[in-house]
Amino acid sequence: MVTSKVVKVSFKEQMLQAREDAIIRAVNHLLAEKGFDAMTVDEVAADVGIAKASLYKHFPSKEDLAAAAMVSVMRRAQAFLLSLPQAAAPIENLRATVAWTMSLKLAGEMPSLPSQNSSLRATLMGNKDYMDGLMEVSDRLGAWIEAAQAQGALNPKLPAIAVLYTIFARACDPVLEFLKMGQLHTDDEIIELVLSTCFDGLSARAVA
Repeated sequence: MVTSKVVKVSFKEQMLQAREDAIIRAVNHLLAEKGFDAMTVDEVAADVGIAKASLYKHFPSKEDLAAAAMVSVMRRAQAFLLSLPQAAAPIENLRATVAWTMSLKLAGEMPSLPSQNSSLRATLMGNKDYMDGLMEVSDRLGAWIEAAQAQGALNPKLPAIAVLYTIFARACDPVLEFLKMGQLHTDDEIIELVLSTCFDGLSARAVA
């Protein structure tokens, strides 16, 4: 008979994990609000309510802070994709993924990271958790894109990689913020509007 061994986590370890989670939440919020370049380590420490020296015990650099926030979001993305029904049409799962991504963006929970920051890029490229998550998400989305193209739900003439990058781009789409600032639409309405332009295009279509 095989019995499972329960691993007890000490109170100290629980407190350290809780602090680390609080740090990542603060970084995620600041990255979404200000971006990587404008965010400072002092702001993160102040937001969490700890000394900067304590912060550095968890994350030795600003780049490591941003990477931790990205890993957290990537894990949420992996969990979301796994929660989608396997029997659903690929195009529906793609639309659901884009809608979920935009909902995080509108809620201020999607980190805004510069694509050209070399030090941050190097940190992310060297982070195994982030890269493994990125590959898993890309592979799953890529399979849905190719299946949707084969079914005629997406333009088969478009390279699958271009469609994938278009989906990823919704995570940093400024159109969402512009529409929200206009205060003419709810978040759900904004998501539907951008979904329509993303998947249906801008060309007028005759209505039968």
